[in-house]
Amino acid sequence: MRSDILSFSAVVAASLVASSDLVSASSNIELENEGIVNVGSLRKLKKGKKGEEGGKKIAKKAKKAKKGTTSDSMAFSTVGPPDGENVCHEKKVEIANVQCVIDQVNQTGEQSGTNVTEGYKGNQATTAVPITVPYYQKGLCPVNVHWHLGTEHLSAGEYDETGTGPTEIAHRRKLAGKARQGFQCNLYDDSEDMFTSHYDWKYCTDMEVGQTYEVHWPHSTIGACGTVNQFQSPFYDGVFCYSELLTADTVINENVGVQAQVFTIVNDEDYYYPDLMRGMIVDGDFGADVAKYTGSTTGTSRDNDVCSGYSPITWQVDRKCHMVSASTFDKMCADMLSQRDDMSGDVYPHGSRALVADHLAADNHSR
Repeated sequence: MRSDILSFSAVVAASLVASSDLVSASSNIELENEGIVNVGSLRKLKKGKKGEEGGKKIAKKAKKAKKGTTSDSMAFSTVGPPDGENVCHEKKVEIANVQCVIDQVNQTGEQSGTNVTEGYKGNQATTAVPITVPYYQKGLCPVNVHWHLGTEHLSAGEYDETGTGPTEIAHRRKLAGKARQGFQCNLYDDSEDMFTSHYDWKYCTDMEVGQTYEVHWPHSTIGACGTVNQFQSPFYDGVFCYSELLTADTVINENVGVQAQVFTIVNDEDYYYPDLMRGMIVDGDFGADVAKYTGSTTGTSRDNDVCSGYSPITWQVDRKCHMVSASTFDKMCADMLSQRDDMSGDVYPHGSRALVADHLAADNHSR
């Protein structure tokens, strides 16, 4: 990288307008079913209402109905908090994309998404060190959730160029010029109903049972953690909510990170998880094999010619592909629509950036 290129931290600091009132960022990090069963209500019932008349019988009946079943749709609340000030509104710090390489010299920091197969390391030398412990241990909180059609990362044998899935929505979106599809998981089996049976999406849009999606949870130490303004769209507003606390000496990759996890959607309530909005699932094989490295923001405005200036930031990427129910995603979208900020711009799959070339990928990939 050229020595005269400003660091990401310096660019961020230089972009900030001096504030006379420094806002403290020390906030504490704090349904009825229209298908077969409302799993969220079931779990509440089982925990808190077993002593009520008939409660045990209802819970038992609902649990029996849930086991191994598909559903046409699920209904969740989208009622949000009272209107109030969104302190993160338009807090994005603008950093332009740049030409990746000029005269064989990289013009910006390491990029994402990369190959995350165990043992892979990129060729771009970097002094940045990724966060290797769970983000909450370093004071970062999730400030957004969004997902991509197919995957932006590659994990050989899990989600790669040999993966398969349904093509209807992906083909339609491609023809409309709306989204580039990334890699797919190797779990899809069109002979099994859970990969093909219809689900009536109520809150997410342009989604498809059987399809692969890569979910991203941007995290930040300067988000509105533990408040009603924690989750923001676009995610930059959440990441930079209290950006006035940054200085040219701030190590960005110690304060900004992204979790990524890859899913194949199935219509089977055995695979329901109720709180996907708030971060990577860590349960058994979920979140057990995670690549850590430093990279950049992603999206289809970047490729191997045009790079993101938002670098370096930490990435923690689950190498495995997992199955979750369609209702898991629909519940997440309902939760997003119940936030104070308008997150409707993120309840559909975004296009996937092309896999980052080795010369733009950091050499610090680790497990």
